[in-house]
Order: sequence, then structure tokens, then C-alpha cells
Amino acid sequence: MSLDSLPETDLVRLAARGDGDAFGALVQPHLSLFFNGMFRILGDSNDTQDALQDALIAIYRDLPAFQGRSRFSTWAYRICINAALMLRRSKVRRKEDTITDHQARYDASGHNLDPLAGLDWSVEAEALVAAENQELRARLMEALDELPDAQRVVFILRDLEDWSSEQIAKHLAVAPDTVRQRLHRARLSIQGKLRAYVAGRKP
Repeated sequence: MSLDSLPETDLVRLAARGDGDAFGALVQPHLSLFFNGMFRILGDSNDTQDALQDALIAIYRDLPAFQGRSRFSTWAYRICINAALMLRRSKVRRKEDTITDHQARYDASGHNLDPLAGLDWSVEAEALVAAENQELRARLMEALDELPDAQRVVFILRDLEDWSSEQIAKHLAVAPDTVRQRLHRARLSIQGKLRAYVAGRKP
């Protein structure tokens, strides 16, 4: 029987026993997903290729510990994201943003002047990425590319990959408050760019 015709659970079992061909058949359908997620964080094709190679080695090494509590692609994707973050930390010296640059604005009565207050960005961002409007998706990607590196990574992990602030803080080795501050600024910037795009399309 061809490996391509085997169920994923059988491929996982064979690959966990050291079958390289089974491992190749297991990961091949997901390589684009892995690469694209890592590229969003690293922003460089060569760096992404390097990180993907490291991630595949880690996936192969850790596969015997995979217990099937989630889909293989979900489990492996998290390993890929971790590999991208590790490479990013090794290549980029972090520059902490000042707290004052990220503070929410309030009026004299204590009301939040943040135009995004109360907005469920995890839902809105997911809807944007999944939207059929390819041009709007392209604008979102452009807005992401224009963000400072620290803000872009936090936005991707929180609003597109659904990581918690605590998980992001741990992986970036920063305080949770710093994560929230960077996310706040990233959302403001992206929201502004998308609003300008939508306004420009109105008759």
C-alpha cells in the first residue's frame, strides 16, 4: 500500500518508529502552512527556510511523544512557530518600547478614548484573513509588514494564532504588560490603515 493512501494516524505511528518515508508523507501536505506561519514572524525567506529545517528536525525528534490529543498539523505548527521565535530572538536584539508610547488614552472623566476599546480583535482578525476579498487580505498583510518587528510578532501570535498574552510573554521573554502594550499599538496601526483603505474605496 502506498504511504500516501495511509491514514494520518498510521503515518504518525510509522514515523514515530523512525520511518523517514512515512515522516515525509506526513509533513508534506502541511509544509505551506508551516512556512507561511513562520514567514509572517521572520519576514525573510532564507531565515524561514532555516527555521523550518530546525522545526522539522524537532518534529521528527519529538514525534514519539505526540499523543494525538490534537491534530498532527496543530501540534507540529506550534513547534514551527516556536522555531521561528527562537531564530528571531537569536538574530534581533530586542528594543523595549517605552510605556508612555503604549499607554491607553483617557479623558478627564476616566473614559477610555481608545477607538478599539471593547473590540474583539481575535474574531475580527480571523474574519479578515479568511475573507474572500483578496484585496482586503493583501492590505492586511501590507499593514502587518509595515509594523515594527516587535509589534508585528505580538499581533500575529495573539490575534491570528490565538496565543494568550502569557504564552507570548514567555516565548518573547518580556512582561505580559509589554505584550499588551505592543498589541495595543499594532491594533491601532492596522485599524487605521484598513479604515483608510475602506474609506478610499467609498464612492
